[in-house]
Amino acid sequence: MKETIKGKTKISIDYTKCGDGVGVDPRECCACLRKCGPAVFLLHQTIGAVEENPYDPKQWRVTALWLDLCTRCMKCVESCPVGAVSVTWRQ
Repeated sequence: MKETIKGKTKISIDYTKCGDGVGVDPRECCACLRKCGPAVFLLHQTIGAVEENPYDPKQWRVTALWLDLCTRCMKCVESCPVGAVSVTWRQ
């Protein structure tokens, strides 16, 4: 039987450390995406981005999109080399 996780989960990504042309290029790292079994994260171009160079890291972000799938295993937090991911929840 699957255990039900109670409470609202919040996953935050610090874009000063990951993406937006500062720190890690999320397309080269993807540690959180690879470690997340339920596939909560999405790698995407920034909405509304008009770029001269499609490989510009400022135009890419990792977003925690499917929060209801999160099991709170914290593997995304542990795997992030720059500490950009945080997971919190309230009961």
